[in-house]
Amino acid sequence: MLETSYPTQFEETKKDKKVETYLDKYKLKINDILVEINIVLYEDEPTPKYMVSLTNISDATKLILEKIRQEFISRVDSKQIENANNANESKDKFQSEITTLIKKYFPSANEETTNMLVNYIIQENLGLGKIEILLKDIFLEEIVVNNHSEALWVYHKKHGWLMTNIKLITEAKIRHYATMIGREVGKEITTLSPLMDAHLSTGDRVNSTLYPISSKGNTITIRKFSADPWTITKFIKDNTLSVEAAAFIWLAVQNELSVLVAGGTGSGKTSMLNVVANFFPPNQRILSIEDTRELTLPSNLHWVPMETRLPNPEGKGEITMLDLLVNSLRMRPDRILVGEIRRQKEAQVVLEAMHTGHSVYATIHANNADEVIVRLTNPPIDIPKPMISSLSIIIAQSRNRRTGKRRTLQIAEVTSTGDARILMQLNVGEDKLEKMSDSEAVLERLKLYTGLSAENIAKDLEQKTRILKWLVKNNIENVDKIGAVMSRYYLGNLKID
Repeated sequence: MLETSYPTQFEETKKDKKVETYLDKYKLKINDILVEINIVLYEDEPTPKYMVSLTNISDATKLILEKIRQEFISRVDSKQIENANNANESKDKFQSEITTLIKKYFPSANEETTNMLVNYIIQENLGLGKIEILLKDIFLEEIVVNNHSEALWVYHKKHGWLMTNIKLITEAKIRHYATMIGREVGKEITTLSPLMDAHLSTGDRVNSTLYPISSKGNTITIRKFSADPWTITKFIKDNTLSVEAAAFIWLAVQNELSVLVAGGTGSGKTSMLNVVANFFPPNQRILSIEDTRELTLPSNLHWVPMETRLPNPEGKGEITMLDLLVNSLRMRPDRILVGEIRRQKEAQVVLEAMHTGHSVYATIHANNADEVIVRLTNPPIDIPKPMISSLSIIIAQSRNRRTGKRRTLQIAEVTSTGDARILMQLNVGEDKLEKMSDSEAVLERLKLYTGLSAENIAKDLEQKTRILKWLVKNNIENVDKIGAVMSRYYLGNLKID
């Protein structure tokens, strides 16, 4: 059942708390509702707070809206709301009912104000409530509900983990949201099945757990799908990657050398995979395989994205990463992107694809290049070391837990014996990617398969460096605009200042 009470205001910070520093401030407009975000460090608080306030709805108006909300709930059977096929259907079905109530209490409101107030009521009752505000903030990567007694947490791209001033007032509300999300994609979360992986229609990944599996209460964790994905320009500007390193990766990708991106959780593996895909030529067929869609490639590419599928409640209909990998080899791919290698069979198929001439780009959990080799050659993956030589480059990503900064830790080539040879490595103290040694294996492959001399390769890297600097100088950050630049480059008609 839907609760018949809901807080009319956000959780207020104690009035006697002294603001120490305002770290950030910006505004959002969500369905005509103006939202102000303040990131504030309070005195005696261990972490900054993410403060949300609605600027065009007064406290008095909120009290009236709460009365309208109560009247709406009394008129409508909550089961009608819960059993609607999807959230959009619910909104369409009850919009006229809510509009009538708004006009009753706000008879002089114009159309714009009426629409804004209707959207507010719909958001509070038929969507994910104030979580929807957080979903619209492009600076947030994660949204976390730990239980009803604790405020929500968010992971901010600039400021790391922040506690918000938003709470869900009951465990039932958290469970209702999880159930609603699951219903949208044919999943269910129950006492017998208290763990759920799902995704929103926007592509955001959702994990939910129920009490007592999570002993403090029901949880929801949302990893947001980036509508504005990381690109090579953003990586260079953010100092995640140097221009010289980017040029080297571009050279390898252009010449169809396979790349494995390693790193820990939240280190930027998928973001780096997205950046690597910026360098694909438009005249090749690209297949991507993921558990949940996270990659966003330029729209001018010949790209076929595919997703795995979990079994239904009867245990049928599962489509695994391995199923899609095997099937992808029958689809005449030029490039294959793999969300993550976890198991032996997946690794075997990926490496066999490399051996048969396919260019493969994938991610794996490992902290550095040497750990990648160890992971691949030991149980449970346990691939024979000589087989790894079909892989050309390892890019290791890292995140500094203290500062929250994501950086490329290492770029390594894989030798003919299956070992990793570090070419560039991050100097953490100076926050700079430094050259460790000259490439041998990659350059030998390029000479063998392309006929390029060392001098040709050096000139090519120099040209790529100039283009990358031009992208940065001209603030070309959008993934489609970068795709258009790459298309002109491969066609031979790119002109830069």
